[in-house]
Amino acid sequence: ASLPILAGFVVGHAGLLQALAMFAVAYFIIGLTVLSVCAIATNGALDAGGAYYMISRALGPEFGGSIGIMFFLANVCGSALYVLGLVEAVVDSFGIPPGQKAGTGVHVLPQSYWYELLYGTVLLALCLVVCLVGASIYAKATFIIFLIVAGVLGTILVSFFATRPTGVPIRLPHFNGSEIENGSFTGFSFATLQSNLGGGYGVDYTTGQIMSFGSVFAVMFNGCTGIMAGSNMSGDLKRPSYSIPRGTISAVFFTYVVYNVLAFLMCATCNRVLLQKDYGFLRDISIFPPLVTVGIYAATLSAAMSNLIGASRILYALARDDLFGRALALAKKTSANGNPVMAVIISWLVVQLVLFSGKLNTIAGVVTTFFLLVYATINLACLALEWASAPNFRPTFRYFTWHTCLSGIIGCCLMMFLISPVSASVSLGFLLVLLLALHYLSPSSTWGYISQALIFHQVRKYLLMLDVRKDHVKFWRPQILLMVQNPRGSARLIDFVNDLKKSGLYILGHVELQDLDTLPSDPLQPQQDSWLSLVDKLNVKAFVSLTLAPSVRHGVRQLLFTSGLGGMRPNTLVLGFYDDAAPQDGLAQHPAFTSPREDVPLGFPPLRAPGDPKLLSAREYVGIVADALKMLRNVLLARELESLDKAWELQWALSPSPAIHVWPINLLRPDSARYADTCSLFLLQMACVLNMARAWRQAHLRLFLCVEAGAMAHSQEEKLRQLLKDLRIQAQVHLVPWDAVTCLHWQSRQDPPGGPMPARALEEEKEGAVNFPANATQVSDEYVCAANKLVLEQGPAPALRFLYLPRPPADTSLYPLYLHQLELLTRGLGPTVLVHGVSAVTSTQL
Repeated sequence: ASLPILAGFVVGHAGLLQALAMFAVAYFIIGLTVLSVCAIATNGALDAGGAYYMISRALGPEFGGSIGIMFFLANVCGSALYVLGLVEAVVDSFGIPPGQKAGTGVHVLPQSYWYELLYGTVLLALCLVVCLVGASIYAKATFIIFLIVAGVLGTILVSFFATRPTGVPIRLPHFNGSEIENGSFTGFSFATLQSNLGGGYGVDYTTGQIMSFGSVFAVMFNGCTGIMAGSNMSGDLKRPSYSIPRGTISAVFFTYVVYNVLAFLMCATCNRVLLQKDYGFLRDISIFPPLVTVGIYAATLSAAMSNLIGASRILYALARDDLFGRALALAKKTSANGNPVMAVIISWLVVQLVLFSGKLNTIAGVVTTFFLLVYATINLACLALEWASAPNFRPTFRYFTWHTCLSGIIGCCLMMFLISPVSASVSLGFLLVLLLALHYLSPSSTWGYISQALIFHQVRKYLLMLDVRKDHVKFWRPQILLMVQNPRGSARLIDFVNDLKKSGLYILGHVELQDLDTLPSDPLQPQQDSWLSLVDKLNVKAFVSLTLAPSVRHGVRQLLFTSGLGGMRPNTLVLGFYDDAAPQDGLAQHPAFTSPREDVPLGFPPLRAPGDPKLLSAREYVGIVADALKMLRNVLLARELESLDKAWELQWALSPSPAIHVWPINLLRPDSARYADTCSLFLLQMACVLNMARAWRQAHLRLFLCVEAGAMAHSQEEKLRQLLKDLRIQAQVHLVPWDAVTCLHWQSRQDPPGGPMPARALEEEKEGAVNFPANATQVSDEYVCAANKLVLEQGPAPALRFLYLPRPPADTSLYPLYLHQLELLTRGLGPTVLVHGVSAVTSTQL
């Protein structure tokens, strides 16, 4: 409604061709945005807040809150802009001419900055009264104004044809006085049209600034933003999903046609002096000037009220959503009929502050930048919903595609920087600050996050592209399934494995021993939130996978078979060690739970008491290890990891430097020890991966080479150093004589209990060098204790030890003995990880 007032200003400076181009660009942007608004508006129930409500429910509270503030400021500045425009029109009609001390006739209003501020305050107070009464009186007032403006528009169109050519004297301020210039209304003239085709940017007589395409477009664009007023009133409409599309699209087509017709008629009948120097010339050429004056006042007043009531509804919606906490608590208060009176009053106060800028065109660039930013975000919201392909996004308005959304975003951004690069940059910076503040300070919402839908869409697409047939050892990374019985006793182990994953897949697995047939519902669903909260608290990058099974072994099998998706499946199983030590509740002492403001809200049961039976037997535990190896999964057994304190061992220890001890030899098979088998190389790889983690970079790898007398120790050391060099692993190599240990092994072999070793067992032992001995009794407890002592004596004590884990015996009756010897081997060693690898993980290629 306000653009006809500025039409002379636009076509006078830009000329007909550039004015038509401005209209086309502005309505291209607005038209695409309207399509997005209609799509979102017809996809569900709308509430108060208009564009803010759409964006916040589509993009989440961070984008919604920040854009809501920007849209609020845009409407506030827009209201001030229209009030200032109305003041200019009033002063132009009734103001004392410059240079005169006393008025004559109707020109009785003094002109100065403070007087114009007073006039603006009075007009804004009138808008406030209407908005305080409520939306119903506003709707009735705007309908009356629409009828007046329609009558004025008809009068103006008739006047272009009915008024005879005439000169129009224009009084302009000049230093301390004024001067007269003569504009001309020529009637329809080809010469006049030809002279007005091109641009002729000059000085804006109201501000003294030289105009340009960007500055004129900024003023013109503000006259087009009123078509979004309907969406701002979404909370006051009975059927917003019905009214907004029809009303907004009708306004777009109607105003676009009217503005183009007016531009052509003005350029064909008025010379450039009249267009540039007298923005109220329509009154001078009208067949009924008082009606035009009333129409100008009514249209501008309507636009000011529209922006003021729109700003109040946005502020009320922001306050009701509690995104800014107590800062906007006052704006929640409403009248008995639901009118947000405090939001209206706050908006009025902010508009009043903006009025101190004094001139209409001074704030036009800022207002336009804010509106363009809001429109770009509306298109972004619709684009995100379309790209997410969520089944519940099915608007009844279908005349849009992702192409229209993307084009709208690009158009808004281009015009923002074309109008004012400085304003655009400052606006984007302000938006970024609001985004970050809301991200870290605002409470979580239940609106749904479009980011989750987009991430799901993209992850699914990339998982389909992740082809396991294209896997290569160069790009191998650990993908770990850590089995956790009760997180209360495994907090530090969970944290340790997080360092060991090296950007790979990390899954926390848990088996609940229950039978679903005997239960009324799934007992795992209530536990899921506790596990996810645990992941958040410990700040580990892990997924959670829970399962029901009749036994732990069956549950672990299920998880190994089914965990992961596509090319992201666990290749490594990590278990805590099976021993008789009483579990300790390390969760309450973990740094993530020691803050005085934090309780431990996680619903995990208390730990098993020392005398209570375990959930699985030693035989079942070893069977899990055997199952994993049969399924070609690497296995890690972690012992005493709950005693590992990274903050103490690795960050505060000064001297000596913390160390990681690596023993890449099968200590239970000294007669077939090799340093370059698959398992040893996997053990080296895992130690190196851990050393690459940020928390472990200060630690030094120490690799222990066990040698016997007369075994060319120097040659073995050189080969090992060359292997480390080829694998790009930085480690210190230490030679460890272990004749005193191996002699115990050979002594036990000479006279094995139960008679000599069968020939078949001897053959198995030769073929399976990485296996546990075929006859487990060949490795005596005395030998294992000696090996344990050998490891323990290599001081000073490290932060962590990696030991070689032999394969469980094929004879299941030997499982308890196997576990017993592992317990002897690692007894008293502190934090220790036993490793058995079945996959090639190292590469010397580029």
